Amino acid sequence: MGEAINLVNNFKIEKVIFNCGEFNELEQDLIKVFDKKKIPYYSCIKELNIDNRKLYFLQTKEYDNENDNSNVIYIELDGYNFMFMGDSGIEKEKDILDKYNISDIDVLKVGHHGSKTSSSIEFINEINPKYSIISVGKNNRYGHPNKEVLESLKESKIYRTDEDGSIMFKIKNSKLKNETFSP
Repeated sequence: MGEAINLVNNFKIEKVIFNCGEFNELEQDLIKVFDKKKIPYYSCIKELNIDNRKLYFLQTKEYDNENDNSNVIYIELDGYNFMFMGDSGIEKEKDILDKYNISDIDVLKVGHHGSKTSSSIEFINEINPKYSIISVGKNNRYGHPNKEVLESLKESKIYRTDEDGSIMFKIKNSKLKNETFSP
């Protein structure tokens, strides 16, 4: 989020979607740039249609912290289920399980960089991801990903950006394929 204004100033941005909750100071500064550049923005949406695909924003309630207010996005592509957890933590995971019927995720973008505040064993056992992607910086000051989270994810194939670099999944001829690109 800290580099969002630089992105807006250096790339063509058509629309922006914010998570639920009040706008923080950084988001308010960003909105001023959007208004100046006439870039529409939305907050707390439920669905987004892209071509003939639909992204579902799994909203549960408004939380008292920005991480749990992260957008959690679910999409089914050609029979494969993808789930992107943002920085959501254990409380939101529980609420998602209570509100939505989600299981057998093919690709999970793990919540909050694999922090101990996310990816509870109950959540992971319920969604049963085949592949887990952890976006994490090498030798980060927080010690992410957490060892317990890695243990919870052991039944899935884990990819980490600090070790594997960029990770790309493609669906080709009805088969899910992935590639990594060294960091």
